[in-house]
Amino acid sequence: MGMHVLRTSVALAAPMLALPAHADNPGYDRPGLGFQPAVLDAGDITIEQGLPTWTQDRDAGMTQSQYTTDTLLRIGIGGPFEAQLGTSFFNAMHQTGPGENTWAHGRGDTVLGLKWAPRQQGTFTWGLLGSVEFTDGARGIRNDRKQYLFGADLNWQFTPSDAVGGYVENVRSGGQDETTLAVSENHALSRSLTGYVEAALVHDSGERSGTEAGAGLAWMVGQRVQLDGGVRRRLSGHAQAWMASLGISVYFGH
Repeated sequence: MGMHVLRTSVALAAPMLALPAHADNPGYDRPGLGFQPAVLDAGDITIEQGLPTWTQDRDAGMTQSQYTTDTLLRIGIGGPFEAQLGTSFFNAMHQTGPGENTWAHGRGDTVLGLKWAPRQQGTFTWGLLGSVEFTDGARGIRNDRKQYLFGADLNWQFTPSDAVGGYVENVRSGGQDETTLAVSENHALSRSLTGYVEAALVHDSGERSGTEAGAGLAWMVGQRVQLDGGVRRRLSGHAQAWMASLGISVYFGH
C-alpha cells in the first residue's frame, strides 16, 4: 500500500488491569493496541481523547508525520453491546521527500463501531469489535476508501497485579487487508498507576510483514478520569515507524 493516511481507529487500547475506578466502570479502550474486552452498562458514556497522537511513516524515500486529536465516544446500549463513534476533529499532516514538502489540515474520517463482550467472571475475559470508517474527512486527510475493521481481544488476569492480553485485528479496504497480531503485559505499579508493554506483528497485503513494540502508562485520577501516555516504534520490516500519544478518558456513569 505504500505511504498511507493514519486511520482514526476505534481500537486503540491495551487491556488494562482492574483499577480503583467507579464500581460500574469497565475500563477504557486506550492506550495501546487492542481494546478493553468489556462493555459499558446501558446509558453509560465514556469519552476518550487524544492530546494529541503523533505518528510517523517512512516509505520509498518519503516521510509522513501526522498529529491528530483522536476522539472516541463509547455508549452502553444494553446487554453485551456497546456503540462507538470515533473521529479526529483536527489533524495536521506533513509529507516530505524528494521534491515534496506539503502540509494538510482538517478533520479526520468518521468511524462507527459496535463492541460485543459477554458478561464474564473469573480471570479470563474476551470481546469482539467491528467498525466501518467512512471517507468524510478533509481532503488530504481522509482515506481513499472505506475501511472495515474486525478485532478480537483476550485478557488473562494472572494475579491482582499482572495481566496478559492477546489481540488480533483485520482491516479491509479496497480489496486489500492489513492484519495485526499483538500481545501485551500489564502490571499495576500502584493502586492508581498501571504500566504496559506490547509487541505486534503486522502484515499488509502486497507488502512484507513488519514488527513493532511499545510501552506506556495509565494513571487513574480519582474514580472517573484516566490519564495515559504511550510510545511505539517499528522494529523490522513494513510497519509504522513511530507512534507517541497522550490522552485523557472520562467515564460518565451511574
